[in-house]
Amino acid sequence: MGVRELEEIHKQFELIGEQAKAVAAGLTETQFTWRPAPQDWSIQECLGHLTMVGQHQIRLIESAVQHARVRGITGSGPFRYGWIERAILRQTEPPARRRFSAPRRFRPVHGQPVTAILPTFLHVQREFIRLTAQSDGLDLARVKVATPITRFLKLSLGIMLAQQAAHERRHLEQARRVRQNPRFPG
Repeated sequence: MGVRELEEIHKQFELIGEQAKAVAAGLTETQFTWRPAPQDWSIQECLGHLTMVGQHQIRLIESAVQHARVRGITGSGPFRYGWIERAILRQTEPPARRRFSAPRRFRPVHGQPVTAILPTFLHVQREFIRLTAQSDGLDLARVKVATPITRFLKLSLGIMLAQQAAHERRHLEQARRVRQNPRFPG
């Protein structure tokens, strides 16, 4: 991995932005906020959750990248990651094999308009693309990033970027299922 790894992650974030636009294209506010069941998330909530987590992650990744630059933690790959990190990434990848409850601070508010959620989500994608570019030349395995769930767990920068993209793909798949639901408002 290495530069090719970052190029792939960059492409994933670009594609995620395009997929989010497609899943929200032409929706009314009623459709955007429609829930298949009271406990299920709407398309709006899926994108809102990703925006909330993404904004938090951006701060953590940005701090780790800046710290690594100052300390000179460079490398060109290929990078090797531990089995725990690879397992976390596999668990995050869609399709969801196991459901997890979002921590309270990352639970989206229901009823937010598409004009607020989608542009903010797309801005978050551009920030991830920027951070991916800034990570070039760093040792993606040795640079550690705090996780948004607990400050006691840190993941490698390469895994953190890949895991973020996987998390976004997972919830975009969830949003697509909402739109494909036979009861989705016409």
